[in-house]
Amino acid sequence: MSALYTTEALSTGDGRNGEVRSLDGVLDEVLAVPKEMGGPGGDKTNPEQLFAAGYAACFHNGLRLIARGQGVELSASTVQSKVGLLAREAGGFTLAVSLTAHLPGLEQSTADQLMKATHEVCPYSNATRGNIEVTLTATVH
Repeated sequence: MSALYTTEALSTGDGRNGEVRSLDGVLDEVLAVPKEMGGPGGDKTNPEQLFAAGYAACFHNGLRLIARGQGVELSASTVQSKVGLLAREAGGFTLAVSLTAHLPGLEQSTADQLMKATHEVCPYSNATRGNIEVTLTATVH
């Protein structure tokens, strides 16, 4: 396989209490451990928020492409990604993701089918499949 796109990012400082930036300078964020994890929190981001944002955007794009390919009009769709950081019983950590798409005006069965089809092609879904729990929900009202 040849890459359609490649990007690079650099973490400096103290990891979760450091900074991340893309090498092209477009992304440049200061990180802080969330208060819920004993950190300072505040107006700084964290790796889970960055992952949630990326997954939501990628899945939403895929959802719109799949819908268009099936002749389904999505006028005001949104995708919300909820990412949880979980401690594993065997040690270490893992993630859990919940993706909720709001697809007003569609039949529930159509919305559910679009979610499943998108989950099969989304790069984030393919990268995480079998590694973390991902829950899909579609709302139509």
